[in-house]
This record gives sequence, structure tokens and C-alpha cells, in this order.
Amino acid sequence: MPYATLGDLTARAGEEELLQVADRDGDGAIDADVVTAAIATAESEINGYIGARYRLPLIVVPDLVTAWAVSIARYHLHRDGAPDHVVRDWKSALDGLRDVARSLVSLPVSGSDEQPADDAGRVTLVKPRPVSGGFGSWP
Repeated sequence: MPYATLGDLTARAGEEELLQVADRDGDGAIDADVVTAAIATAESEINGYIGARYRLPLIVVPDLVTAWAVSIARYHLHRDGAPDHVVRDWKSALDGLRDVARSLVSLPVSGSDEQPADDAGRVTLVKPRPVSGGFGSWP
């Protein structure tokens, strides 16, 4: 399930703005693939922040995550520099995500979406060290 949709972006930015930034072929219609790519970029950024604390993909997407996804996708749609209010929304979304990553804010998700507190099931790879005999030599 995507974190945001074209409808979410339209509700926040308006169709006029989206036509300005997402009609890349100039046919007077919002290019769905451009919006999909911006939303995918936003999802990737969000997952980078929340992935250490929550199982991905999120089963249920909280409204807060949708709002962040809209702000981030909207920012990325503005290729030639976003207006100040769009930049502020984007920075606010990143600040919120950093707070989640630092455990200052928790997302309203079910317990099954949270990562386990212990290291059960995690694998650690260890590279063997060479034993004496000089730099980089093996016995």
C-alpha cells in the first residue's frame, strides 16, 4: 500500500500546482508516472528513517506518514526549486522522521508492525583475522 496517492497530493497542493510540476510532456494532464516516482522517492526516504523501529512495509499507513509522504513527494516534484512553503513542509516532515528514528515520537501502528526489541533472528557476519606471520598473511 503506497504511503500517499495522487488524490492525497491533489488535496494538499491543488490540481493547478500539480499540473505545473507534474505535466512533463505538456499535454495538459498530470503525468501519473511522474507522481508515482515522487511518491516512491518519498516512501524510500520515510522507510530509511522508520525501518529500524517498524516492520516494513507498514500494514496500515498512519495519517501522519501520509502527510509526510505528501510533503516529501511534493518537494521532489518541484525540479526547479520549490516555493518556501513547500520547503518548510518538507523540512518539517524530515524533522518528524528524525524524531521517529530517535524514538522521540512513535507512530500509531499495531504491535505487529513494531520491530522486536531484542536481536533475535538477526545475523552478524564476522570476518576472520589473519594470524601472525606478517601483514595480511595467513597461516
